[in-house]
Amino acid sequence: MMIGKHYRTGGLVRLDAENGHIAAIAGLDGGDPPDEDRPPIVQDSDRNGFGRQERRFDPKGRGAILAPGLVDLQINGFRGIDFNAPHITETAVAEMTKALWKEGVTSYFPTVITNDDERIEAAVRAIGRACARDELVNLSIPGIHLEGPFISPHDGPRGAHPKACVKAPDWSLVERWQQAAMGKIRLITLSPEWPGSAEFIRQCRAHGIAVSIGHTAATPEEIREAVAAGAMLSTHLGNGAHPMLPRHPNYIWEQLADERLWCCLIADGFHLPDSVIKVFMKAKGERAVLVSDAVHVCGMPAGTYRTHIGGTVVLTPEGRLHMADRPDLLAGSAQLLPWSIGRLARERLCGFAEAWEMASTRPAEALGLPAAWGLSAGAPADAVLLDIDDVGQIRILRTMKSGKIVYSAG
Repeated sequence: MMIGKHYRTGGLVRLDAENGHIAAIAGLDGGDPPDEDRPPIVQDSDRNGFGRQERRFDPKGRGAILAPGLVDLQINGFRGIDFNAPHITETAVAEMTKALWKEGVTSYFPTVITNDDERIEAAVRAIGRACARDELVNLSIPGIHLEGPFISPHDGPRGAHPKACVKAPDWSLVERWQQAAMGKIRLITLSPEWPGSAEFIRQCRAHGIAVSIGHTAATPEEIREAVAAGAMLSTHLGNGAHPMLPRHPNYIWEQLADERLWCCLIADGFHLPDSVIKVFMKAKGERAVLVSDAVHVCGMPAGTYRTHIGGTVVLTPEGRLHMADRPDLLAGSAQLLPWSIGRLARERLCGFAEAWEMASTRPAEALGLPAAWGLSAGAPADAVLLDIDDVGQIRILRTMKSGKIVYSAG
C-alpha cells in the first residue's frame, strides 16, 4: 500500500497492490475518484502562447506525492557501473538496478553502445543472465537498448562512439547477440543512411525489436524510408548531429515533422537549449519523451574520469559531462530523470505532471509496456512517493516495483 498526493490532481489517494498489479486507487480526502479530484483550472499561456486551459497541480509544499515509476529507455551506466565495461557482471547489473530504484526508476533499458562484436555480446549476455537470475531485476529490465554499432561513421553524428567499430546493419550479428541476451534486445538505434537499412528495420520489427533513428547523417528521403519500414523513435533528437546543418532540409527537421516518430529528449540543461526543447515538445505533443542517457560517472563527484569507450571525460561541478580533449563534445549525461523533470517544471517548459509523464507513462507507451497504464487498476504496481523542495529538486522517498517496496528512505 502507498498513500500520497496524486501527481496529477493533488488529491490524497491510496494505492493497493495485489499479485504485482494495482488492485485499486481510492480517493481519501472526499471520496471522489482521482480523475475528478482536481484543483481549479488555471490559465497556462506562459507555456505555449495560445492561452490553452489546463488543470495544473503545484506539487511543492503539499506533502508526499504518489506517481508512476520512472521508465528510462537509455541508461549506459550509473554510480561507477558501466554496461559497456570489458567485464560487466551479472552482479553489477543487479546492483545498478537496485541503485536505480532509489532514484525512482522502476523500468529501464540497459544501453550498450558501439563496440567490437565480442564486447557487445559479452555485455548483453551478462544482462540477460542477470535477468534470468532475479525476477525483480527481470521485471525492471523490459529490454536491452543497442545504441549502435549501426550508426553514422561521420564526425558529429557519430558523437563519442568509436569510429573503428561502426558498421553497416547486419541481421546475423543481431541474431547472435539476441541469443546471448536470451531474447532481451528490444530496441536498436541505427542510422538509415546505410544501404539495406529499410530491410534491416523490417527484420527487426518482425522479431519484436523496436528501431530508433539516431546518430545519423541520413537524407530526408532515407529518414522517410526508415519510418515507412517501421522505425518508431528518434534517439536523443538534436544530439549526435553535425554542429552545422543546412537550414532545410535536414535530418532533424525531417524527424521532427513525422508524426509517427516518438521524440526522445535529454533535458538535463546541457544537451539542448530550452528554446529547442520547447519547440520539440510543441511539435511532438504527447510523443515527446525524456531519456537520461546517463553514463557510469552519473552519481559520482566532479572530476576527470577514464571511460572504457571514448577516452577521458570531465564532469564539471555544474553537472556537465564532456570529452577532455573536446570540451564542446558531450560524452553522455551525468543526470538521471528526476533532475530533468524538476528542471522542466522549474523553468516552466511544462507542468510537473506532464514532465513526469514524459519520463514514465509516455516512454512505456512508446515501447508497448504495461507501465503505460500509470496509476490505474490493473497496471503494474510500479510507483514512487516523492517530495519537491522550494527550488524544484525531487527527492524519492519510497519505490514500489511489482507491488513490493524495493526502496524506502526511512
